[in-house]
Amino acid sequence: MTVEIKRKPLMAAVAATLMLPAMLAQAGGTITFGEDKSVSIGLGMRGSFSSVENGAPNGTSRSQDFSLDSARIYLSGSLNKHIKGMLNTEKDIAGQGFQAIDANVQIAITPELTIWAGRFLSPSDRANMAGPYYSLGGGYWSGIASRYGYNGGYIGRDDGVAVVGSVMGGKLSYAVGAFEGNTAFKIAPSPASSVTSNRTGSDGLMYAGRLQLDLWDPEPGYYSTGNYLGGKDILAIGIAGRTQKNGAFSTTATGDYQSYSIDFLLEKKGVGPGALSLEAAAYDYDTSDVFLSEQGRAYSAGLGYIFNQKVGWGQFQPFVRYQKFNPDTNVDTKKYDLGVNYIIDGYNAQVGAVYSNMKVSGASNVDAFSVAMQFQF
Repeated sequence: MTVEIKRKPLMAAVAATLMLPAMLAQAGGTITFGEDKSVSIGLGMRGSFSSVENGAPNGTSRSQDFSLDSARIYLSGSLNKHIKGMLNTEKDIAGQGFQAIDANVQIAITPELTIWAGRFLSPSDRANMAGPYYSLGGGYWSGIASRYGYNGGYIGRDDGVAVVGSVMGGKLSYAVGAFEGNTAFKIAPSPASSVTSNRTGSDGLMYAGRLQLDLWDPEPGYYSTGNYLGGKDILAIGIAGRTQKNGAFSTTATGDYQSYSIDFLLEKKGVGPGALSLEAAAYDYDTSDVFLSEQGRAYSAGLGYIFNQKVGWGQFQPFVRYQKFNPDTNVDTKKYDLGVNYIIDGYNAQVGAVYSNMKVSGASNVDAFSVAMQFQF
């Protein structure tokens, strides 16, 4: 047995085996057992300090809070050149333990065609596929436009199987699968188990798919990234959809669930002294009128610019983003973010600050300021 501990991106080390983009990287170590046999391990965390207007217990003062937003352990392995797997964990909501968010096997039929089976993100929009560690500005989006946090599982994950592939030299990628989808909507604060016990109608699977066209540099792999930090020239359009019969259910009603989205990303190197990025997405959600507050249309947009020149350890990346959700209750939610990231080592080490303003129909604007750090080892 040979042991190799390398200071290099974990996902890059297994990108060929897991068919994930090299940009999705954590520094880590790899233990090799022979030809095409290996196990890799990595760690990730995001923490923040936030101050929110009227967020204190008295309802009038600003809140002042430190938070461990995310803590993850990444494990991946290769049995041979055709069979790979991953096991990723996330701290639970109470922060007292860990829960498996990814636990799956990937069987490569050909280099361009892989079957995924187990627990993983079902096909959806770019923001959801990128997650909190690889989005423009970093961190969890507020779920205002991309509303997939509990749609189909824990942190958007679900149990199922999917066919993931690409053609045209990786410039046209697709993913389609069938999933359990039994937690499409939760009735807070009731646990998912109590909601399921009141469900009526047939037990249909959730079917999900995504199709993406890259007109410039290809984006190989399944899990995505929201911004390449000036590493690629990207011009991509993606469409995604999900549907489940009787997928929206409450204690009093059951209906079908459907969602559709289209997203766009442009990222260009050599625009002045850095790289420019522009993203946008639109969504349509339908719950057969079971949850009017989760049924409607949503929109998001983001603009970023990363400077090539390093200042000290890293590069500055200012950004702005906008989200809006217009549900059938006509209680709109809008949020604006203005921030700057300090990129030390790609997505392995960065610090950011952001000012946010959120407006809900019939309520006062709420502003917030936060400083976050992200590290992956």
